[in-house]
Amino acid sequence: MIPQDYKYLKSHEWAKIDGDVATVGITDFAVGQLGDIVFLELPKVGAKVNKDSAMCVIESVKAAVDINAPVSGEVMEVNTPLTQDFETLGKDPYGQGWMVKIKIRDAKELSSLLGAAEYKKVTEEEPKH
Repeated sequence: MIPQDYKYLKSHEWAKIDGDVATVGITDFAVGQLGDIVFLELPKVGAKVNKDSAMCVIESVKAAVDINAPVSGEVMEVNTPLTQDFETLGKDPYGQGWMVKIKIRDAKELSSLLGAAEYKKVTEEEPKH
């Protein structure tokens, strides 16, 4: 299930845009690829993030992976309970599994994000682990 009204990065992050705020997380596909998650480090409120650059780290029994910002801006809110409850990512990656809310610095960046159909093609082309 890939929400149609979200935007995506090829690196499997999603963004739900509401005005000048992007709620960000990782996709169900990414959660599945990672396997058992053992650690999540989120950025601090007030941190400046840049589009396509690492903003936090998630670790599983398989790998440590950077989570990239789909937009540039300032972190307004973080989902702190997620750092202790990794199961939420698997159960509800597009809802309760959100990671950060970013105040968007440049709305023009949104045009470079993938739509749901484009992102679905990315997941179909990528090898399954």
